[in-house]
Amino acid sequence: MKLHQICAAAGLTAALAVTSAIAQEETAEDSKRFTAERVFDIEYATNPQISPDGKTIIYVRHSMDRMTDRDTGHLWIIDIESGAQRPLLGVGGSAGAPSWSPDGSRVLYTSTASGKPELKLVYMDTGLSYSLAQFTESPSGATWSPDGRNIAFSMFVPGDKPGFATPPKQPEGAKWADPVKVIDDLTFRFDGAGYLEDGADQVFVLPAEGGTPRQVTTGEADMGGQAWLDNDTLLVTGNLADDRDMDPIESEIYSVELSNLQITPLTSRDGPDFAATPAPDGRSIAFLGYDDELKSYQQNHLYVMGPDGSGVRELLSGFPGSPGQIEWAPDGKSLFMLFEDHGVLTLNELDLQGRLTQVVTGIGGTSIGRPYADGSFSVAKSGRREQIAYTAGFTDRPAEVATIRSDGKNGRILTELNSDVLPYLDMAPIEELKVASSHDGLEIEAWVALPPNFTADGSFPLILEIHGGPFSMYGPFFASEIQRYAAEGYVTVYVNPRGSTGYGEEFAQAIDQAYPGYDYDDLMSVVDELVARKYADPDRLFVTGGSGGGILTAWIVTKTDRFAAAASIKPVINWMTMALAGDIAQFVRRHWIREDPWSNPDAFLKLSPISYVDQVVTPTLVMVGEEDWRTPTWEAEQFYTALKMNDVDTALIRVPGSSHYIAGRPSRLIAKTDNIMGWFAKYDPAKIDEDSEGK
Repeated sequence: MKLHQICAAAGLTAALAVTSAIAQEETAEDSKRFTAERVFDIEYATNPQISPDGKTIIYVRHSMDRMTDRDTGHLWIIDIESGAQRPLLGVGGSAGAPSWSPDGSRVLYTSTASGKPELKLVYMDTGLSYSLAQFTESPSGATWSPDGRNIAFSMFVPGDKPGFATPPKQPEGAKWADPVKVIDDLTFRFDGAGYLEDGADQVFVLPAEGGTPRQVTTGEADMGGQAWLDNDTLLVTGNLADDRDMDPIESEIYSVELSNLQITPLTSRDGPDFAATPAPDGRSIAFLGYDDELKSYQQNHLYVMGPDGSGVRELLSGFPGSPGQIEWAPDGKSLFMLFEDHGVLTLNELDLQGRLTQVVTGIGGTSIGRPYADGSFSVAKSGRREQIAYTAGFTDRPAEVATIRSDGKNGRILTELNSDVLPYLDMAPIEELKVASSHDGLEIEAWVALPPNFTADGSFPLILEIHGGPFSMYGPFFASEIQRYAAEGYVTVYVNPRGSTGYGEEFAQAIDQAYPGYDYDDLMSVVDELVARKYADPDRLFVTGGSGGGILTAWIVTKTDRFAAAASIKPVINWMTMALAGDIAQFVRRHWIREDPWSNPDAFLKLSPISYVDQVVTPTLVMVGEEDWRTPTWEAEQFYTALKMNDVDTALIRVPGSSHYIAGRPSRLIAKTDNIMGWFAKYDPAKIDEDSEGK
């Protein structure tokens, strides 16, 4: 071979070696990214239920089924002392809602293994299980009587269909059109349920050995929230008023005597009373509620009353938080209370004199798509102290099962559900950020997810991701959507602007009759801070959000052109149509706007992005589920059509079969995030420059 050929061959070999090394490096980097496919690898824990003796926990272990594209749950059992765990049941359909019998010998649970709704019971000594009854509707909220002999639950009972004519009989074999549907209820469809059947939820009682359920409440009003006051008396929650459709938040607590089905109201104020939780000895009832002031948001208050409804008193007057899940200590001398607390969930113990002690914070991690604070706990007596099981939240992985004593000691994480995947990936680190709002100096809390190889050099693109509600809160928790954005190179910031919960009632009510409003300034202040810190390129800013975050995204692009592109997901665009055709229309009209759209349309339109759509120049994607009845399709379609008419770059994505919760199936979560990023990439100045240089 001649010298020039040898040199050429050597050069080619070297070039191939470099190319191969680069390819291997890129493959290695890809293998460490949280890619779209990794969404199907995620597992997480919910509903940890500790046994009465405090030695065992049963929880729901969730995983993503690639073949059915479903989030499925199975019951697992943990021995607390050894940490050993195993499946409780054999393979089959999803199972959930575990509930220990009072003596710990049996566990009640729901199942879909047979392809239809079931309420089943498993004996802990033998592992044998059986279905308690034949159900045509799904039972929910099953709870044991104190003696373990009976089970109460709620279930839908069909009612009479309204009509004004009797159709003629069809000839045999004929194929006529479907009959007309007559509707006479104010709320006739609901998100996740579609068009509602005539009827109502009612409460039933069933022997623990199985048999025929006995219906113990009747009528046209929904009844539920069942709890046993004693072995012969149930507490239920509902609204029996004739005008209940006009007051959608109203509810009372009732007692039902099982001997004669006599129902007696225990509360009577104007405002919701719910979550009745009897003390172990049945002498007191703890419950949540508040006096209705016709606000868009009010915090829960915690009360106790006697078994006949007498002696009502508030336990935590002036407490800045809003109590959520409550449980009595086994000795009945105190209550455990979960509440939203500056982005996390905190568990406190409260004695009957109102003295409060923190047990543990950082509960959460069960919201997989977006970083909402969501979690639960259960309590048992173990020795001198109560033992508590709860869902522990983290920034880099979803919820695990944890346990701790009521004095806050001996805390342990008992599961590592994603130890086979997530430790080997470049998970985005999360930083906390607190910024003073440019509007009034109000402190605004946010969190920033940083992409791999991040440096604060002012070159990175930024996504502002806005939560829904708007009365909810984000926190420092794992979320697949946030991790996906960061994995693709975006600095991703998520914020709790005014209106968020967890920061006191005044903070949340700052947007009452003013939403959207100064929450815009809060969000822009956070973006300004990140640009000032050189976390983001000011020319590569993007904004997205869903539901309440969708309306804020739409509102933002009517007020500024600083974002290169926007994606408004399942938004409210027109409060008039929302107050007349959404599934919570009466709540919007009565509590949110507090006006009638036909007599004061300006009260609705002044807060509606549709009123200012002529000011939008930002390329804006709009997305909505085709079966979304919370913020129905026509909300997104109004904005899309108006943007088209104004010659603004836009696209409409409709998600087939999806309700308001688009991320309810793994493939939809992937489609949501990847289409948002695809839209942003189309208008990213850096990518546009790269494409131009490559031509």
